[in-house]
Amino acid sequence: MKLQDKVAVVTGAAAGMGKAISILFAKEGAKLVITDIDKDGLQETKKEIEANGGTVTAMIMSVAEKEDTDNMIDTAVKNYGTLDILVNNAGLGEWLLCEDISDEAWDKVIAVNLTGMMRTIRKALPIFAAKESGVIVNIASIAGTMASRGGAAYTASKHGVVGLSKNVGYQYAQKGIRCNSIAPGSVQTTNVTANSKANNLFSNEGIALVHAGYGLCPRKNLPIEIAKVALFLACDDSSCVNATCITADSGWTAY
Repeated sequence: MKLQDKVAVVTGAAAGMGKAISILFAKEGAKLVITDIDKDGLQETKKEIEANGGTVTAMIMSVAEKEDTDNMIDTAVKNYGTLDILVNNAGLGEWLLCEDISDEAWDKVIAVNLTGMMRTIRKALPIFAAKESGVIVNIASIAGTMASRGGAAYTASKHGVVGLSKNVGYQYAQKGIRCNSIAPGSVQTTNVTANSKANNLFSNEGIALVHAGYGLCPRKNLPIEIAKVALFLACDDSSCVNATCITADSGWTAY
């Protein structure tokens, strides 16, 4: 029970990595606030957590809306008395080249992947600072460490996630706050692709161009594998790990 009596917020919890992180954290003893725009998927995550005896509050919300992100953090404190862990997992994918992406598509990806993450962190920091402890885990991507694994906006946003995580981790370390990011490679989850299609950001041609000549992925990872990395960063096992990005891609970027 590595997270016994801890209070955690997990965004993008309806499927994939966010769902796996939420279920694992609950099994490890955390009380959870889980959020997503996908009502049905979020309820399935909630039911599975409760079936295993976990404590969870589910909220339908968008990380692109400031009022929603503020309410998410406030709800955790109201329902459970505090906040110990923030996992920013919600994200939107796109595979468009710079010359092809519209202003609207660019703004949407940045709003979800980066601006919303900054707002949740900004809201949580005073709570963490007041008690001199807190952990932030941000889901980035290997597209945040190199140029060849995503579209222009996605790559820019995930580089921003890695940089923001390093800045927050360093600036607030002396206040007992740790902030790290995870850079997954190819993960067997459909929510990024589904969200991209729903927002007209998905392009098979873009994917073909982006991935051409950059090597094959050794294997797809399971969401639970990424969840275990998140658990390591969220618990005391990683007490000296701060302001860094952990690559979890089965060696893909070693090519």
